[in-house]
Amino acid sequence: MFSYTTGGPFGLETMVITSGPGMTLLYHLLIPFFWCIPVSLVSAELTTAMPVEGGFYRWSRAAFGDFWGFLAGWWNWSASFLLGGSYAVLFADYLTYYFPQIVGWKHWLVSFLLIALITWLNIRGIQMVGKAATAFEIFIFIPVIAMIVLGLAKWHHNPFVPFVPPNQPFSKVFGVGLALGLWLYSGYEQLSTVAEEVENPQRSYPRALALVVPLSMAAYFLPTFAALAALGDWQNWKDGYFSNAAQLIGGPWLGNLMTAAAVVGSVALLNSTVLTTTRMPFALAEDGYLPPFLTRKHPRYGTPWIAILISAAFYASLARYTLGQLISIYIWLRAATTVMTVLSAWGMRRKHPLLPRTFKIPGGNLGLVYVIAMPLAMTYVALRYSPVALLGGLLTLAAGPVVYVVVKWFAKRAAQRTANAR
Repeated sequence: MFSYTTGGPFGLETMVITSGPGMTLLYHLLIPFFWCIPVSLVSAELTTAMPVEGGFYRWSRAAFGDFWGFLAGWWNWSASFLLGGSYAVLFADYLTYYFPQIVGWKHWLVSFLLIALITWLNIRGIQMVGKAATAFEIFIFIPVIAMIVLGLAKWHHNPFVPFVPPNQPFSKVFGVGLALGLWLYSGYEQLSTVAEEVENPQRSYPRALALVVPLSMAAYFLPTFAALAALGDWQNWKDGYFSNAAQLIGGPWLGNLMTAAAVVGSVALLNSTVLTTTRMPFALAEDGYLPPFLTRKHPRYGTPWIAILISAAFYASLARYTLGQLISIYIWLRAATTVMTVLSAWGMRRKHPLLPRTFKIPGGNLGLVYVIAMPLAMTYVALRYSPVALLGGLLTLAAGPVVYVVVKWFAKRAAQRTANAR
């Protein structure tokens, strides 16, 4: 779960120069209370009530019916194409630190080879993915913890100063950092899609979420705080800056180790993304919304290998775009999926109040209002102020209802042919 939602601090560096050191640190302390904590509480309750393959897609369907359930699943699967492509691009971007000649078609080829490797791992099953994720995260934490300790020992600057960059428009200061923050703290409902493959999900999911949320906050906040406190050079922060900061704080050995950790972090994120998102087309096909061949499982490993291969093909096709281009559209689909997830908490209590829940959102009705209102408010603010691709985002969202109508039309025609044959 940590490997999917966080993986490490990498990817947040541009927040510092665009939103300022102080606002960046504040974002990492406050955004979780508006975004991932409410989503985590909803995911914990609904996973214990309905631990099924497809997770939040099937929660949305049970709460609001076929149409909205389909949209939740389709939007999520579409978002995974952009997310998988993003992590492959990020991997190739970090490798240019060692191999500057990786540009153009070579950059895409590196992304493609990574996607192929991770696809093979995921076809092997959740146990293999879990072992790989654990090994990746242990390796990542070694240089990150070392930089935190050495950075705090060399504390010479106020890491919150300046709070925002001087002479910058509010929309840029506020919006860019917020968009990155939502991306960094997204995905806490996603692991529900593999609930049937997890031992004792009613116990495992709430415990994992309770550990992962504060761990994710620490993984983003502490390295940023330590690097700013030791160096104070916030104007130099850019993509991949943690490697430079580690080298300045601990020497070349730590800089090289941090770069290797960033590369491994991209692999870990893609690895977990493939695991969680490829169960969505399997669930949609199982419910009759996508072709039935997507439900085929590997004869040896029991994984939905065709769904994994098709998803990987989309990741590879999108890996030729930049990280910024992919994320600017992804945020629309992620926001829509998150809104459907938190609304499902209310819908499931209304329609299925007697389902046993070993974990329930604390605070009664007030707690329920909190987990719904905060993500809704954050979604509005993000789409209002963040640099999102308006046309691309609206088109990707609009594709969902169109696909639903087409699917229902084909299903109706098939039913008519069957009736006539009888």
